[in-house]
Amino acid sequence: MNGKLTHFDERGAARMVDVGDKEVTERIAIAEGSVHMRPETAAIIREGRAKKGDVLAVARLAGIMGAKRTSDLIPLCHPLALTSVNVELELDEHAPCVNIRATCKLKGRTGVEMEALTAVSIAALTVYDMCKAVDRDMRIGDIRLMHKSGGKSGTYEREETKA
Repeated sequence: MNGKLTHFDERGAARMVDVGDKEVTERIAIAEGSVHMRPETAAIIREGRAKKGDVLAVARLAGIMGAKRTSDLIPLCHPLALTSVNVELELDEHAPCVNIRATCKLKGRTGVEMEALTAVSIAALTVYDMCKAVDRDMRIGDIRLMHKSGGKSGTYEREETKA
């Protein structure tokens, strides 16, 4: 990392980065996050008793849709031709929480980190929306980039620290 913010010009005005001279490479990003909830809420999800339907299936689709719309939501993101978006949701009743993992891929000139992070965020917001009638104390958190590869900056792997 060069320590320089790339979305500002020499006058400090916001700008979209010109990626026209970058090499086309396969780029992959993986992001994760969680929605923490009461045990009763996790049971409702597991048993399929949410009034709005299958929470995990709807959140998966919402996450995929979110990744595809990232450039509409974040002003300086490039519209990307994603080749793959995979969103996985896993209910952990011991925590209790829903863990979310999104993997985005493309062959292009710019990375897909924002798309993976957006997919996780939108999936988490969808879990909250679908369960808020029974649990307004849910907490969305731990959203983070786990992996990115491709491009000039190479591969990044998050090093998780054990508490």
